[in-house]
Amino acid sequence: MESTTGPGRDSAVAQRLSVDPDTVERDLIKLVLTIVELLRQLMERTAVHRVDQADLDADEEERIGMTLMILHERMEELCERYGLSMDDLNLDLGPLGSLLPRDSLGR
Repeated sequence: MESTTGPGRDSAVAQRLSVDPDTVERDLIKLVLTIVELLRQLMERTAVHRVDQADLDADEEERIGMTLMILHERMEELCERYGLSMDDLNLDLGPLGSLLPRDSLGR
């Protein structure tokens, strides 16, 4: 029976755990922006549903629309600042597909 520990195994684990501070920061920012983008898209869908149901008056529709546009612009600015694209925020969930709908990214 082969040992699961040893010099070869230890160096492989060390390589996987070896992280560069710049990479950690970028990955953390990517994760945070992904969560914010997911929430932004959920808010947008909820707003569209409320508009379709005539649940908002004209002022509320305008305010929500402007807020969502501004949030989308800020997301693009933050992505640009950290060298990410909106597509970078879409996590691959394996057999479940992608986290975010592909058609809603990068408009």
